[in-house]
Amino acid sequence: MIIVMKPYSEEKQVQDVCNVLKKLSFGVHISEGSEVTIIGAIGNERKLSDVPLELMPGVDKLVPILESYKLASKTFKPEVSVVDVDGVKIGGEQLVIMGGPCAVESRDQILTISETICKSGAQFLRGGAYKPRTSPYSFQGLEEAGLKYMKEAKEQFGLKLITEIISLESIAIADKYVDMFQVGARNMHNFHLLRELGKTNKPVLLKRGLSATIEEWINAAEYIMSEGNYNVVLCERGIRTFETATRNTLDLSSIPVIKSKTHLPVMVDPSHAAGKWEYVLPLSRAAIAAGADGLIIEAHPDPRHALSDGPQSLTPEQFNELCVIIHKLAPIVERTF
Repeated sequence: MIIVMKPYSEEKQVQDVCNVLKKLSFGVHISEGSEVTIIGAIGNERKLSDVPLELMPGVDKLVPILESYKLASKTFKPEVSVVDVDGVKIGGEQLVIMGGPCAVESRDQILTISETICKSGAQFLRGGAYKPRTSPYSFQGLEEAGLKYMKEAKEQFGLKLITEIISLESIAIADKYVDMFQVGARNMHNFHLLRELGKTNKPVLLKRGLSATIEEWINAAEYIMSEGNYNVVLCERGIRTFETATRNTLDLSSIPVIKSKTHLPVMVDPSHAAGKWEYVLPLSRAAIAAGADGLIIEAHPDPRHALSDGPQSLTPEQFNELCVIIHKLAPIVERTF
């Protein structure tokens, strides 16, 4: 249920409604628009049957939210959300590019690729310090040592940092270094982890699960938002289908669907979708044309010797070529880069 306040209702009137809801043990979430304030009431709506909320001063109307997700719904917040990551705004006019290796392997590797992506125009350095791998014998990441290398790259090149977290312990450690958390496809259904991220105030990039429906994906975002952290960006990274020509199948239709159902920004990871570097550029163009707010791209100084995901990683020259094309494409889709 949402309570729509009248235009320019007083702050005391909003607070009075919130106090009534809290006494009934409802979760209360406020969305302040340019003219109208909306109050989201999360709880057993039967408790409201004997409470004349619509008669309270400042209340315009009550609107039920029919979707299983509430806070992510456009009904709760009709205006598009822009997630501000230390000055870089995802979901606004500017397209956002995140680039870097699948895994942080060494100091030289991370500083070299950071210089490359910075010169090409990327705003974020992505790098895996914790690597959940299919095989227990594969490279699992440098953990905090890798995060320290990323922080050094940030200090040199001014890039924002994003890394995947895989456990409650990694949240506490990564929080000291990065500007944004990433939840990988395997952890989209890790609801305990999502709730803990909701208790932080750090932006979260939430990747779609390997076989997740769009509704399941949005509900995963709801877990984060229900704990008070509304700074969620969704990331389409391809889903598992019967097709074997690519690593996954990039569901570009999810972009307009998400934007029709939610107010959250959407980014696309064509690297994991394709699994092969030669498909990354055309998929990137398609994603921007479909309305994506940005891209997260795997790039490596020497993909042939990468410890993780080398076949889908761009070389520095290829990454720069991609950014040049995005720069040309941006004004066509009424964005900047």
